[in-house]
Amino acid sequence: MKRSVAIAAALLVGLITPGAAAEGPVKIGVLNDQNSVYSVDGGTETVEAVRMAIEDAGPVLGHEVEVVGADHQNKPDVGLAIARQWYDVDGVDAIADVPNSAIGFGVQTLSTDKKKVALFVGAMSADITGPKCSPYAVQWSTDTWSISHTLADAVMARGGNDWFFIAADYTFGRSLVRETSNEVTAKGGRVLGAVYAPLGGNDFSSFVLQAQASKAQVIALANSSADTVNTLKQAIEFGVDRKQQTFAAYVLFIDHIKSMTLAVAHGLLLVNPFYWDLNDETRAFSKRFMARVGHPPDWDPVMTYSAVRHYLKAVQAVGSKDADKVLTKMREMPVNDFATKNGHLRADGRLERDLYLVEVKTPEESTGPWDLYKVDATIPAAKAFRPLDQGGCPLVNKH
Repeated sequence: MKRSVAIAAALLVGLITPGAAAEGPVKIGVLNDQNSVYSVDGGTETVEAVRMAIEDAGPVLGHEVEVVGADHQNKPDVGLAIARQWYDVDGVDAIADVPNSAIGFGVQTLSTDKKKVALFVGAMSADITGPKCSPYAVQWSTDTWSISHTLADAVMARGGNDWFFIAADYTFGRSLVRETSNEVTAKGGRVLGAVYAPLGGNDFSSFVLQAQASKAQVIALANSSADTVNTLKQAIEFGVDRKQQTFAAYVLFIDHIKSMTLAVAHGLLLVNPFYWDLNDETRAFSKRFMARVGHPPDWDPVMTYSAVRHYLKAVQAVGSKDADKVLTKMREMPVNDFATKNGHLRADGRLERDLYLVEVKTPEESTGPWDLYKVDATIPAAKAFRPLDQGGCPLVNKH
């Protein structure tokens, strides 16, 4: 009775429409790795960031927004089963994050079939906004094209022309090798080889020895998170001469840098969409996040916050959870929050925004426990991502 009165009151003052009230609360599902290789600076921390986005949004369509989270265990069958349960039974309207591109592709297909929204952050294959693009999926953070091309350009500008890859043996790693190799060879460099290691392994010694023997100027760690940490540590243990062979890393988080120590990680270059100590706005949000989690956020929780926040703004603006209407509005509205300024969601689902080239500081340069990076350059949105007409997305011609 009280709920009916509240809805009636809202209708009288024009806050919500009758259709919006009938739709029920918006429900977000955060699907990611909560116990394994991709759980560091993501996982349950990303769920917490989504809770912050929901709190900051307030009631949407007259209801408090709901959130559920689950661990896909880096298994496509498990991830797809959770997504199907969420869409078919639990009333989830949008699934967010999804590190592991193989699972991301499954969620993307399911979201298209069900006309639901996929807000990808951790799923980084550039094919998500390329030939496999969907009108129901967006890619909110970096992707394999952006980090490969930007990192290749930065390292080659410093003289690193011969490359060898130690890569993750699934879609993400192979995409990084392909995209980086294309950029390296296009700029006159050489690719001397690539080896592929299983996800979540502990022994990378054979792969490190092959990289060392190649005498490549650049050993590119085309894996992620704990796998990158273990690879780099073992490379140093095997005596790889860092004066002769430079390491380039694609996806590492601040907790990984802390665990390796700056003495080990200094000099590594990364391409990130966010750094907590960038400006007053990023520091203010990071202070809130740190009070809940215990350390500043890295880019996965922040970009998932941003995607969910923009999605909820669009739902409220159109007065409906209808995915077609919401995604149209998401493309119309500029993306402006503490992490992204004047971002634009393209027809292929790619969020176009600035990225940052960051370098891990030396122990002498760091002034505090989380003072880990220096920002070497800001990469403008127009240069940071694959041109819209080069991805092969069939949606582009329609727009």
